[in-house]
Amino acid sequence: MADDTGTNGTTHNEALWEQHASWWQQTFTGGGDPEYDEQILPLVARHLPGASRVLDIGCGEGQVARRLAETGAQVVGIDPTLAQVREAHARGRGPGYARARAEALPCRSGAFDAVVLCLAIEHVDAFDLVFREVARVLEPGGRFVLLLAHPLLQAPNSGWVEDEHSDERFWLIGGYLQEFDEIVELEPGVHLRFVHRPLSHYVHALGRAGLVIDDMEEPAPAPTLLKELWDFPEASTIPRMLLVCARRIV
Repeated sequence: MADDTGTNGTTHNEALWEQHASWWQQTFTGGGDPEYDEQILPLVARHLPGASRVLDIGCGEGQVARRLAETGAQVVGIDPTLAQVREAHARGRGPGYARARAEALPCRSGAFDAVVLCLAIEHVDAFDLVFREVARVLEPGGRFVLLLAHPLLQAPNSGWVEDEHSDERFWLIGGYLQEFDEIVELEPGVHLRFVHRPLSHYVHALGRAGLVIDDMEEPAPAPTLLKELWDFPEASTIPRMLLVCARRIV
């Protein structure tokens, strides 16, 4: 995602997503990523039971939108990355897609009874404007599901450290209370921009937009990830994902 201000950071981020869209499509979709298959997709579906008109913001190539369409919902996905939207259209299976930014949704007010934003808010600068747009396109009482990488994991200089005396591992939390953006190399040659914010910034922005939180989950990491990548006992105590559910108040 990128904001609507035309800043160098967000403009650069859009270009990075266009450049690396095929990497994302090959690595994280179609069964390629156990975290999506085992955790993210089931979580989103479980928190939107009975939703009939769903907007998927930052839909990428459409895997969340397709999962929700399987429940019988009418789903629209939007993303600013042309390569992602084209791939979403090619994969089909129900949802409709459009290229758009979250800060200026091309949707009428009150058009949806549910909105989902999955692992995209970390790439947006004007996140408070995004939440206001979410509230606008939701009908009164409509549900918003926000899924993001847990802010504790994204804090600058955070990461695993090992106690040399006990061989135990602990999660070191870096500068959590500061906002911080950086270009992260996810794989050799693959760089994307992420913005860290403390959780309170999101909570306050949701409230200002008229979105009241009524549920939250911090699930343990997906089983396959624990087995293959984080194969030590302490890993099951550190949530990688944070899911926040809110409703538009009348």
